[in-house]
Amino acid sequence: MSLDTMEPDPVFNEDAHTDTIDTLAEHDELTYIVWGGDWCGDCRAQLPTLGAALQAAGVDDDRIEEIPVEKLDDGSKAGPKVEAYGIEYIPTVVVEHDDTEIARFVEQEPVSIPVYLAERIREYFGQN
Repeated sequence: MSLDTMEPDPVFNEDAHTDTIDTLAEHDELTYIVWGGDWCGDCRAQLPTLGAALQAAGVDDDRIEEIPVEKLDDGSKAGPKVEAYGIEYIPTVVVEHDDTEIARFVEQEPVSIPVYLAERIREYFGQN
């Protein structure tokens, strides 16, 4: 099952994000787990940019797991791996290296999801 909100943003400017795309492309051993909901405004606003950056970086679909999340009446979230990863807010994106979490974006940061993740990836690999 996939998220419509992960469809790449058609106006994504690769030239403006070369550092981010290069970082995402360089590390082909990473996997990306994306929790979101097509009903979620934050997801609709942010995930297309992530989809575009991952596509521009040539990240294979088999390294991206898109997990749809439902919002329950009490505001909590339900869906695959929600409890195991402690997902409370969406979008949440976890980057793993050899089954170890190395980066996590939760709901909102001052920069876009791909920029935030690329910064954490460079820190993890000592590239900053």
